[in-house]
Amino acid sequence: MTEAYCVKCKEKREMKDAEKVTMKNGKPATKGVCPVCGCGMYRIGG
Repeated sequence: MTEAYCVKCKEKREMKDAEKVTMKNGKPATKGVCPVCGCGMYRIGG
C-alpha cells in the first residue's frame, strides 16, 4: 500500500483504494482515500 499525508488528520497514513493516475502535465500520481476520516489523499510521483 502507498503512504500519503492526510490533511484532515495531519498524519501520514496508508491509502485505501489507491489507484495510479496521470496528471494533466503527464506526470504519474496516486489517488486514494484516508482509512480513518475518509478524506481524499493524493501523492505525486510513481
